[in-house]
Formats: sequence, C-alpha cells, structure tokens
Amino acid sequence: MGNRRNGISIVAAHVARMVALTAGGLAFVACSGAGPTDSGTVSSSVRANGNESTPIYAYEDAIKESIWVTTTLDDDGDGQPDTVAVDIVRPREAAAEGVKVPVILEASPYYSTVGRGNESQKKTYDANGIISGTPLYYDNYFVPRGYAFVSVDLAGTNRSKGCIDIGGREDILGAKAVIDWLNGRARAARADGTPVVADWTTGKVGMIGKSWDGTIANGVAATGVEGLTTIVPISAISSWYVYTRHNGILVAPEYFDFLANAENGRENGVCDAEFATLTRGEDDATGDFNDFFADRDYLPNVDKVRASVFVVHGAEDWNVTPPQFARWWKGLAQRDVPRKIWLSHEAHVDPFDLRRAEWVETLHRWFDHWLQGRHNGIMDEPMATIERSPNTWVDEPTWPARSSAPETFRLGMGDGATGTIGAGGLSHSIRTFTDDLNLTEPNAVADPNAALGSRLVFLGRALSRDLRISGTPHVDLKIRVNEPTTEVTARLVDYGPATRDQNYLAGKGGIVNLTTKSCWGDSSSVDSACYFDTAHVLKQTDFGVITRGWVDAAHRNSLTHPRALEPSKWYDVNIPFNATDAVIPAGHVLGLVIVGSDNELTNPLTSGATIDVDVSASSVTLPLVQCPQDAVATAVAPAVHAPRAAEPFAAPALDKRALFLSSFQ
Repeated sequence: MGNRRNGISIVAAHVARMVALTAGGLAFVACSGAGPTDSGTVSSSVRANGNESTPIYAYEDAIKESIWVTTTLDDDGDGQPDTVAVDIVRPREAAAEGVKVPVILEASPYYSTVGRGNESQKKTYDANGIISGTPLYYDNYFVPRGYAFVSVDLAGTNRSKGCIDIGGREDILGAKAVIDWLNGRARAARADGTPVVADWTTGKVGMIGKSWDGTIANGVAATGVEGLTTIVPISAISSWYVYTRHNGILVAPEYFDFLANAENGRENGVCDAEFATLTRGEDDATGDFNDFFADRDYLPNVDKVRASVFVVHGAEDWNVTPPQFARWWKGLAQRDVPRKIWLSHEAHVDPFDLRRAEWVETLHRWFDHWLQGRHNGIMDEPMATIERSPNTWVDEPTWPARSSAPETFRLGMGDGATGTIGAGGLSHSIRTFTDDLNLTEPNAVADPNAALGSRLVFLGRALSRDLRISGTPHVDLKIRVNEPTTEVTARLVDYGPATRDQNYLAGKGGIVNLTTKSCWGDSSSVDSACYFDTAHVLKQTDFGVITRGWVDAAHRNSLTHPRALEPSKWYDVNIPFNATDAVIPAGHVLGLVIVGSDNELTNPLTSGATIDVDVSASSVTLPLVQCPQDAVATAVAPAVHAPRAAEPFAAPALDKRALFLSSFQ
C-alpha cells in the first residue's frame, strides 16, 4: 500500500499555526443568485462513506494505462486525424467490482519539459511505454478515494501528435476530445492500435491545473462540453492577449514562438508551418488585438460554461496577471455559475505550496461534491477565501466585497515635488516627467517625498483606520506627449512598515522549499506522494506595491485601431490596475506613482518621451469597502519614511520569456 499519510504534515506545528491564524481572522471590519448549487444525489457507482470519500483502494495496485484519443483536427498536415496521448491511473478493485469512478483530468504541455509542481516532476514510463510515475499528488491522493486520474499531453507535446498552438483550437479541442472519449463520443486506441473504450467511468470529469494547464480547463469549459462537471483553474489564463499584452504594450518579444519551440514534442520541421502562423499572429510590431488573439480569448464563450468553477489566483502574480481571473470571475458571476475563489497575495504559486493541509482538504471536498455527488456542505460555505496578510486568511461571502464601491479622488499638485490624493487643485495645473527606461520599480516607488524627474508621486493622508481596496482600481490621466506614443505605468503603493511577501520577480513566486517533507496520499515503488514543505519568503519593509497597471497611449481608446498622439494635443488616458484585495493598515499612507516604461515586466517598444500631466483633470478611482473620502484625501502630502536601498536596485538582465516559463511549474 505504500506510505499512507493522507495529508498529515511532518511540520505539524507550522500547520497548526496557520490554522490558528485563519481561525482568528474570520471577522474583518474595514474603514468603518439563482443557479444550481447541488450536484445531485450520491452516485451509486462509488461506494459512499458518509459525506467524505476515504482511501479504500490500494494505490500500489492501481491500473495504469496509456492510450491515444483521436481528435477532429489535422494540424500537422499528415492526412490523418491528430491523436493526443492520455495516461490513466484508476483503482483496480473498483474495476474488478464493476464500480464506475469519476475522473480528475489535467491537460498540460509540460510533462516532458519543465515538469509540473514545485519540484518539476515529469512523467515516467515503464519498459513497455505505459505510464509509471505521474507528477503531482492528484493520483496518489484521489485514486484510493474512488477517482481516476487522467493526464493528457497537449497536442504536439510529449507523446501526442498534431502541433502545439498555444491556447488555440488544437489545445482546446484536443483536451475536449478526451472528455468526449470518456463519455463515449470519441475513439481511442492503445499503442498497438487496439481500440479501447472508457467503460469504467461515470463520465463525470473535473479538470484542474496551474498556469497553462488551468488555462486549458477554462478553454474547454467555454466549449460547453457535456461531461465536464467542474474545473479548478489555478493561476490560469482567460485571454492570451491579456497574457502577452498590457493594453497594447508587449510583455515579451516572440513569446508564442518561444513557447512553441520550448514545449514542442514533434520531430524537427513537422510543425514549422504552424509555428510560422503563431509568429505572424502575435504581431509583435503593433501590440494590437486581432483575430489570432480573438481565437484565444475564452471570455466571449463564458455563457457556454456548464461546469462549476473553483478559481485560485495570486493578487501579486506578475506572470498570469490578476485581470485573467477577474474578468473570468465577473463573467461567471453574471451568469450565476456555481463558483468559489481563493485569492492569495503571492505570485504564480500553487495553493498546495501555500497552505497545503487546508488546500487539500478543500479540494477533496470540492471534488467529492461535484464528482461523487456528496452533500458535504461546501456550497453552503462562504464563496471567497482571501489572504489578508502572510499566512492569515479570511472567509468572505463573495469577491469583490459586497460593500465595495468606487470612490474617485482628484489629484492635487501638493508642494510641487509630491502631489496629493483627493484635494484637487487649480485648473490646468501641470506636472512633467520624462520616461526613463532604466528606472526600476524599487527605485521608482522609494522616497516619495523627493523630486525625481522620471516619475510623479501622489500621497493620501496618514490613515486613521484600516483601508480596504477590493476590486479593480483605475487611474484617469490627462496627458500631453512629445512622441507619437509612450508607455504609461501606474502603481498603488502601501507606505508603512510591515512584514511582506518577497515575490517580485522571484522564480518561485515568494516561497522557498524547506528540508522537511509531508505526504499526501499513498506512495508506490515508482511514485512518491511526499513533497518538500514550503514557507513564505518574508521581509520587514517600509513600503510595498499593492497593484500595477499599464497602457500604451496610442491604444488609449482601442486595442484594435491605435491612434498616434499629436505633440500639441491633450488626451485622456485610462489605466486599469490589476484586480486586488488589500488592506492598508491604520497609520500607513496610500501612494500613487506614475512613470513611463516598465522595463522589468513589459518590453517597451518606445521610450524617452516627455509627458505632461494636467493634474487638475486627473484622478484615481478606488473600490473601497465602507470608507468615506476624507479617510484618504489630503491637501498636504505627509512625510513618508521609505528610503532607497543603500545600493540602488538595478534592473536584472532578464529574458522575460525564460523568467515566465520558469514560474509555470
């Protein structure tokens, strides 16, 4: 049977501390629908034990199969339908007894390249080419509990045919074909060509995955495929344009070509035509939204989603930025899709590496309810679980907070060096700054009372009580620029001492591996269920960036038809921030920092412009929870202690494509 710890952590003291912190944080006081919620009766196909599935099957004895499902596409142009490789782990005893089981499915391009999870695990196979070791804990934990785990190589990756197309039809329809096969609507065969049918499953499927894998779950759900009962997209994409462009600004050059070559599993030359299509489609020269990106935007089809959705994302995710979950979540909410959300303040991190015990327990109950039909009450609990500060989580009825409302604050000139939030000012009060490509974020937001020619800073009053921002803020600027366009970057900053996560441009997103391990499910001789424990990377700092926003000024009114600026004219530019849920403590100061290019998280195509801002015609809008204007507004900028580092922070020499890929695991 192997090692059956079933989620008992070796670092019990650490887990107990997290539980205590969570329990103590359920109540929070800020600045002083219809639709299905039940998955039906408990399936007679799975032996029930109350409201929770238990490990009654032997993982060591599980059936392991490798098959190939036939799709409807021929992207490699060989005249034959493309086939996707599917590896299956399912309980042997259930099969022997004729007990049908639901499926947990992860479709990924990474199984043979960067691997999956914090420890970069890859698939392994026995001498006959049958799956032997499967990444992550899903099979170890859930197969003994009456589930099958199915891992799918996306088309053109690892052992699948076809060609990778980065979030397009081949990605989505290839994974969908597996769900069709699990429900008797598609064909599959073993390596020797022997047909195979999925007569062992109930047909209920739950998709899960982080990053690209979770993206596929979103895309397949948007097809409305029958049999997909629930999805758990973790740090997932809902629009590949939003992923590779920030309102007209390029994130990284030749990114689709880079990803395709990095994950390609086909022989040299087979997919050259498809790769050329990717390069043409991404159109780095313009930053425009086009048909290529429209084919990779799942939001327009959110009305087709039949599955329940459990969203997990980090508010500080600089790889798959928060608009990806926020726009998807809003669309789901408008259609009363049954849903749940976990929102952390980490970067691109799996919840298994944030609060492991709580996550596995919650995921277990989610799958039990939606795939095994168990009435365990999970849909009667608060919809949102939010990380309020490192290791402190609270439950909320929904997200954004129900009482969150937009409050608009006019910007003021202040003392001429540091502006103000909320006071307004004289008509046509102008401040000027010059875009500096070498200005890094730490240097841009530090020492806000000092004059710096490459930025503008606006400060609110020192807060007399906690201030909660819940939702998507935005800035409206009236600008005049001496170039046809420029990047404009905005940051909201919390000025004040606190212990903060250190996840900015960090490869593991703000966590570090410990030397201890914990086990989650059963191990076998070829597949361990034990993983390194993790901890937050924390540091006491004088300030922290809450959220960021970017826009290319030429794309100010349209992402499809940019219009160049004329040097003598004034233009209104809206900069949406990344969605967030943050509390700025009493005594701290809220700051707004405006600069030009962000050479760390974007790839500016222009730089060096001189930008005039009509401060009196500019404002910032914040979604605040029960907070009056005078809690923030001030006519005099307060003095803030936020010194620059002794050694000025220099922008690292980054290949942004490789940086992002390194965090996908």
